[in-house]
Amino acid sequence: MDIEFPGKFIWGASTASYQIEGAWNEDGKGLSIWDRFSHKDGKVRNGDTGNVACDHYHLYKNDVSLMAELGLNAYRFSTAWARLFPEGRGKPNRKGRDFYDALIEELLEHGIDPWLCFYHWDLPQVLQDKGGWQNRDMVYWFADYAAYVAEAYGDRVKHFIAFNEPNVAALLGHLLGIHAPGQTDLTTFMAATHHFNLATGMTLERLRSMKSDWQLGTVLNLQPTHPEKDTDEDIEAAELFDRVMNKNFLDPLLKGRYPSESQGMLAMVVQDDDLRQIHQPLDFIGLNCYTRTVIKSDKASPVGMAQAEPAKGTELTDMNWEVYPRALYESLLNLKENYGNPKIYITENGAAYKDEPNARGEIIDQERIVYLERHLEAVRDALEDGVNVAGYFVWSLLDNFEWAEGYEKRFGIVHVDYETQKRTPKKSYEWYQQVIREMGFNRT
Repeated sequence: MDIEFPGKFIWGASTASYQIEGAWNEDGKGLSIWDRFSHKDGKVRNGDTGNVACDHYHLYKNDVSLMAELGLNAYRFSTAWARLFPEGRGKPNRKGRDFYDALIEELLEHGIDPWLCFYHWDLPQVLQDKGGWQNRDMVYWFADYAAYVAEAYGDRVKHFIAFNEPNVAALLGHLLGIHAPGQTDLTTFMAATHHFNLATGMTLERLRSMKSDWQLGTVLNLQPTHPEKDTDEDIEAAELFDRVMNKNFLDPLLKGRYPSESQGMLAMVVQDDDLRQIHQPLDFIGLNCYTRTVIKSDKASPVGMAQAEPAKGTELTDMNWEVYPRALYESLLNLKENYGNPKIYITENGAAYKDEPNARGEIIDQERIVYLERHLEAVRDALEDGVNVAGYFVWSLLDNFEWAEGYEKRFGIVHVDYETQKRTPKKSYEWYQQVIREMGFNRT
């Protein structure tokens, strides 16, 4: 076997509540910002919504059976805030709590460790109406919500994650406007950036005071940023993007400060003691990584930069993302060399491809297998270079609602027929099953 992993390495899969649960208005669930956003004309490809998605709310037992057959050690999922608190705060929804109770019990019965993420982008709409992440009060509301969830499930759940990709939620939802809540304002973006960070620190501190043996962390999407050309303008633009997307989140969490170049823009929202509050001990950092970002200077852009188009002949996934496995290695090495080598779990990595059943009903997704192989090779290289990587979670278990792309992009290792809700494991599922069983794989 060419590629082997340590015996205690964790093998998992990840999903997100809005992307798979459906049941958008059942059993007392409140409206989320993604319910509102996806129901607006022109916001999501083909007018798709998460109303039904993979109907995981009703089919979770089937999905856990697939996880068990796959051999997963762990399953990362998120709770839908509006399912637990329809009004965002106040009285909890008993049926919402019962659903996650049942899911957790089902996982444990199958020997799968539940990893619970409090927030994967589906903020209750009633809290957005109060200003959302632009409002500093959100920090306290989030910490209260997270504490309730941890108290409800913490007798069985040992790993809690504050946020999934707050850097992406801030950029796409509060500056570029292509994700919920659809805002396009620089001031709002900077406020959201800081309040996501502050809510992370406050939540970690609150939870650590509740129970000392929980494993607490948060998840960032970290993408190495490269200039398109070796010019001063492109290098400066790439450094700006790296700061906005990566360092503005990593630095306060792991170093207790914002990059010096960012401090002026954040001065309007940062208050005394905030940075101490953010800089809490982390048991682990979750890393989501798919590709690198290539940036060019763009004087016509309001922010002076733009993402460069892939060069002709570049290998791309169906998301038009460059297949660049070294991005994962670079991100891991960066955490070792510049951030103290924390314990890292790769909490998302995967690829979208156009894969449909053939005449025999099989999904031969060889491109995805090769993508995953190459990225796990990058993980193995990082391990050999001393990076503290402790596990890998594939994105995603199921084909699902891919945000603004609707149902057109398929990331799953299990195919979902959205009309019938039939699940069909792909060849990548069988490949990953073997990787887990053998703790590695042979190079193809």
